[in-house]
Amino acid sequence: MTTEPTPRPRFPVGLTIATLIGLAILIALGNWQLQRRAWKESLLDRIARLEAAAPVDAAEAFSKAGTPADLDMVRVRLACPGLSGAAFVELYGLLDGHSGRRLVSACPLGTGGSATLLVDRGFIDDAETARPVVRTVTPGGASEMVTGILRVPDPPGSFTPKADLAKRLWFSRDVVAMAATLGGSRPAPVMLMAESRTNPDLPALTPSPLPAVISNRHMEYALTWFGLAGALAGVYAARLWKHFRS
Repeated sequence: MTTEPTPRPRFPVGLTIATLIGLAILIALGNWQLQRRAWKESLLDRIARLEAAAPVDAAEAFSKAGTPADLDMVRVRLACPGLSGAAFVELYGLLDGHSGRRLVSACPLGTGGSATLLVDRGFIDDAETARPVVRTVTPGGASEMVTGILRVPDPPGSFTPKADLAKRLWFSRDVVAMAATLGGSRPAPVMLMAESRTNPDLPALTPSPLPAVISNRHMEYALTWFGLAGALAGVYAARLWKHFRS
């Protein structure tokens, strides 16, 4: 009597496809973290250089810039009539783990193709109810000098709430919509994050142009994703070895 040979195990196509998809996702996430690390290091380097940079006139900075990116992280000074009593909209924000509002006003710019520059006057904690008194700007009145850092606004995310126009509250730095609400035309594509106090009489309004601490753990995150990819490859190899040994 002839004994039939034991059929050879089939190659696990489904397991292989699932593993390859998982590896592709994990490796892509690791590479994304490496890209974020390079971006973060560039940002930290610019902040370090910014700490010693003297402010330049805003008109000069705008005249030399070819793109909005050329204005990002540039310290400028600007004469802004009636800024301490200017109308403002509020922008939701966080500072040192506390939620609050950032007050944003429009300042005449009148340089290049932009007529208005939005000024982030600072952060005020949710526990504080006081706000600056809004006053009518007197034509020909004294201008208030403000020093700050120009920043290109981050685009809103997929889950960013829409602005509450009734409360004049925004959740992203939509310069066009904010400027329209404040009556400013042709807004610049950057915002001025004030470093100087616009309202010394309101200590709760704190200028905060840049985060005090910016973490840079992207290499750690990248190694985690690559480690998971290696672990997945090891599990697949062990499963494949066991499959063909059985």
